[in-house]
Amino acid sequence: MAKFQGSQLDRTFAALVDPTRRAILARLEQEGSVSIGELARPFAIKLPAVMKHLDVLGTAGLITRSKNGRTVAVRLAPEPMQEAMDWLRRYERFWSARLDRLAAYAEAEEAKARETKP
Repeated sequence: MAKFQGSQLDRTFAALVDPTRRAILARLEQEGSVSIGELARPFAIKLPAVMKHLDVLGTAGLITRSKNGRTVAVRLAPEPMQEAMDWLRRYERFWSARLDRLAAYAEAEEAKARETKP
């Protein structure tokens, strides 16, 4: 995993591409602060691989780390997600209109199917 340079938005989306990183973020969203060892436990990858994923998330600003003695804890830092959400919202009107048309079509087809059944 190479360090990704670019805008904050680019780093956020690059970090979110990987399903393991999304799973890490989901766990942090649910549990708050978690030690790296605890965070790595459920994954079928070794600790160094988890550390690389955490480096990518840290570079994107999506997590923060704090050290208490020998234990390093990781916490979600959702601020970069706001910029990503703002960017996605600009295009929401295109998705919404198409999804509305798709729903109307599916409902019409379902109504036709009900009418033709004995």
